[in-house]
Amino acid sequence: MIGFYDYTVVLTYLSMLSATTGIMLCLNDIGHPYLGMFFLMFCGLCDAFDGKVARTKKNRTEQMKKFGIQIDSLSDLVAFGVLPACIGIAMLRSSIEFSIFPDFRFLHLADKSTIIKIILTMIAVLYALAAMIRLAYFNVLEEERQKADKKGEVLKTYIGLPVTSAALVFPTILLVHIFSKADLTLLYFVFLAVVGFLFVSRIQVKKPTMKGILIMIVVGAVEAAALAFVFIVMRRQ
Repeated sequence: MIGFYDYTVVLTYLSMLSATTGIMLCLNDIGHPYLGMFFLMFCGLCDAFDGKVARTKKNRTEQMKKFGIQIDSLSDLVAFGVLPACIGIAMLRSSIEFSIFPDFRFLHLADKSTIIKIILTMIAVLYALAAMIRLAYFNVLEEERQKADKKGEVLKTYIGLPVTSAALVFPTILLVHIFSKADLTLLYFVFLAVVGFLFVSRIQVKKPTMKGILIMIVVGAVEAAALAFVFIVMRRQ
């Protein structure tokens, strides 16, 4: 078989499988954006460690390194570009109806006009496009970045917002959405537009240290636990 299958690529493969599963859930029937969010957060967890795991293998060939770079970028496009967009589309098709929390059920949304749905769909598509542009742009610059690393000049800042930030930004909105009685679907798309713009902007974002990564993982774990608690424990069957 073509490709590589050692332990250095396992997390990237798992991220891709998770993202694809999340997309299918979001687009199935009326859509399940809240379940799709679990898969988005798992993708973020895999991405936090895939590079570090890959660098533990000292005898990687140049071909293996380049392969790892390519699949990481492609997986990120699906996980943090396409999946958040599909979650937004699923929110256009279904939401949560509250009576007295935690008694809630899914319902179809038919109150939004066709024009609004078209505009929001365009925002979702442009968000995915922005993620692709960012990832492709930094793939082009990867050779220069590797040379900088060899000289010990490790980059301390990102230009623009990393696509992996989607794994924390959008679950937060969904969590607020669940615990409030307001329909935050439009707010989700506002964040899609803003985050998509930040992907291709030239703002300086400090690269997180290991401590920062661990803090983000803890925050993500808390969000995942809160979502799981609502849907597994508190929902009435």
